[in-house]
Amino acid sequence: MSLSLNIGASGMLAQQMNVNAISNNIANMNTTGFKRQRIEFADLMYQNIQRPGHVSAESGNTTPTGLQFGLGVRAAATYRIHEQGSLNTTNNVLDLAISGGGFFEVELPSGDSGYTRSGSFQLNENGELVTTQGYPIAPGITIPSDAISIDIAEDGEVFIRQPNNPNLQSVGQITLVEFPNRGGLEATGNNLFLETQASGAPVTGTAQTEQFGSIMQGFLENSNVDSVSEITSLITAQRAYEMNSKIITTSDEMMSTTAQLR
Repeated sequence: MSLSLNIGASGMLAQQMNVNAISNNIANMNTTGFKRQRIEFADLMYQNIQRPGHVSAESGNTTPTGLQFGLGVRAAATYRIHEQGSLNTTNNVLDLAISGGGFFEVELPSGDSGYTRSGSFQLNENGELVTTQGYPIAPGITIPSDAISIDIAEDGEVFIRQPNNPNLQSVGQITLVEFPNRGGLEATGNNLFLETQASGAPVTGTAQTEQFGSIMQGFLENSNVDSVSEITSLITAQRAYEMNSKIITTSDEMMSTTAQLR
């Protein structure tokens, strides 16, 4: 009887983790460039009372199925879904969105590279293009203090216009980075991802070429969280949690009945 108690408990724990993942998705509905997560489950080891294909000692026949009991469920992985989020018009010249594949690369204080889909950039005191946390974009882009306009092409080239000069001047090229396995990136918060062995080595390229999308000036990419889908998943997880708790209640009642036998 204790087996069913453990199975019910494993189901409740798994659904609690499912609710945690769904809650994080809902909490980040308005986070720029956020990519929703989905939790994956796996069944636990099986207790073999009689293995499939067992040869009966009495008849010498091979049993077609055997006798196995599962031991419950566990959370196996959280998978991040990197589908495109909708683009929101901001008309801010330093707001950039990627329409298609790729990440912006930024330089972290440690000297490592971080990767993000959040293109909410600003200028620091030196005129460098940086994230809201102050991390400079890589390769570095510096805007002169006397620039009167900033134009960023869809391929990532940055142009400025200065007083007494009617011609646009190029001050740099924003490149994009892609990975063989986006799902293997490590999320660290602040809309940043880090390279891991599972993600593969980063591939740097220019927007509008090969697997890279276009850079849209004056736009931000919204979170790809679908509120209706997440609420539906939350209700489903809640019902699954209740059903697993019912397993524990039923097992307890059966044990109680057995204990009262005279």
